[in-house]
Amino acid sequence: MELKDKVVIVTGAAQGLGRQFALACAENGMKVALADMNPEALENTRKECEDKGAEARGYELNVSQEAEVEAVYSQVVSDFGTLDATINNAGILRDGLLVKVKEGKVQKFSMSKWQAVIDTNLTGVFLCAREAAAHFVEQKKPGVIINIASVARSGNFGQSNYSAAKAGVSAMTVLWAQELAQHGIRVAAIAPGFTATEMVVSLREEIKENFKKSIPLRRFAEPSEMSDGALFILKNDYYTGRVLEIDGGVRI
Repeated sequence: MELKDKVVIVTGAAQGLGRQFALACAENGMKVALADMNPEALENTRKECEDKGAEARGYELNVSQEAEVEAVYSQVVSDFGTLDATINNAGILRDGLLVKVKEGKVQKFSMSKWQAVIDTNLTGVFLCAREAAAHFVEQKKPGVIINIASVARSGNFGQSNYSAAKAGVSAMTVLWAQELAQHGIRVAAIAPGFTATEMVVSLREEIKENFKKSIPLRRFAEPSEMSDGALFILKNDYYTGRVLEIDGGVRI
């Protein structure tokens, strides 16, 4: 795909990797539709994208709500006149052990924590990909869907919900690539390893050092190394149905 003037939706664009994906797309001449639940932080990202010369608009969105996703994707097509790509990045963490013993009592991982992550990280990806695909097909044009998975998709201690969601995202990516190829739609995913986002950088030094010891390259990824992966997927018209692992060689 030639990126200049193409329209991309980035979910979870207010901060972290979503912000980085949005800025990288803006730097490469794309028009960016930014979606997030935090309107104040989203406005900051929008201004940063505009500062790079890009047309940028912000949309408040909870990706777990079907009606909101349908409305925002339709509004983006109305505002920009078209849609060419979506980067389904929005996600949350609600970590905890399946069961643990505290003060002699067994405590169970809560259903609310399980459901919150599944609703956002799995169902949210499904809804955003479905809406993007529907618009691509209606427009009778090719498009690209990029889902954000994680190295945790193979299972990470204390992350039953997150790991299950990211494993589901990875499986859906392969499946959708097979289903949608007939329409000229490519679907791929990125599985980031430990990345120096605001959340990771703010951890205690001893925790960060322990994480780094598990990474063969002995450092966290830069956010730009993740957006470089997204740009590769967007540009390479023969890349589909795969999960691009950018993890420094770590294996969880």
